[in-house]
Amino acid sequence: MSFQKSSQSIVQSLITSARSLHASTRIKLCKNLVTAIFSLHTVPGQHFDMALNRNMEKIILKFPLMLLALHIQSGEFSGSPVLEIVEAPKPEVVEFNNTIYATCEVTPVPNLPASQPQIFGQVLFKQIFPNGTLEVKLNLRGLPADDQQARAIHIHQYGDLSQGCVTAGPHYNPWEVDHPGHLGDLGNFVSEQGVIRKFQKLPEAKLFGGQSVLGRAVVVHEKEDDLGMGSDEESKRSGNAGKRIAGCVIGITTPRLWQKTEGLPGEEAEEGN
Repeated sequence: MSFQKSSQSIVQSLITSARSLHASTRIKLCKNLVTAIFSLHTVPGQHFDMALNRNMEKIILKFPLMLLALHIQSGEFSGSPVLEIVEAPKPEVVEFNNTIYATCEVTPVPNLPASQPQIFGQVLFKQIFPNGTLEVKLNLRGLPADDQQARAIHIHQYGDLSQGCVTAGPHYNPWEVDHPGHLGDLGNFVSEQGVIRKFQKLPEAKLFGGQSVLGRAVVVHEKEDDLGMGSDEESKRSGNAGKRIAGCVIGITTPRLWQKTEGLPGEEAEEGN
């Protein structure tokens, strides 16, 4: 049996049996499991700290097992027979110091009417693995200098722009809840001198795991999102934000673009906290 299959078998056995363990036994099991994870990379005669430093990259990739250990210690298991273990995107999680970066290069949809602005720019994402809050930077241009129209920006389900943003599908809504509870609802934005520059956080969205937004689309709408307060059913689906006038597909990237666009409104206050 391969090491990978053996590891999967061990993890599954732990998940199956841990519900019946006494709390003190779970704590002991947690400690033993974490110790075993680190000792996998310690060779005889080598100081533990030295082994830890030299093998940190391999150890980082075992974070899912550490998360499992914490679940075992707390006794928190869902009713589902399968416990989701979040895996680190590889190799980026190692290359970029446990941080995942993504970019979305915004362009106007094809055949846009002359009455609509030609919006270009970037939406950037950053998240620390495994429990960091997703941070977002909006850096868009091409709106009229005197434009006072608030415009909604959402993450949509599909990264398919083969027919403009129509094929991006509905809002990304894995929880199947009414709008504005969708985890990719970025909000409404009014440009200043033709640009939108904003820093914000999306506490519920992720760049990793089963509900990752990687590969999905960001869509800029022509109108303001009514935040589900409208009287029709479309308000609960999309916020009546109107036509999709620009968009992009979210893809993993290096830290370069994030570091290049520093000092966005809201970012300084976050860094000071």
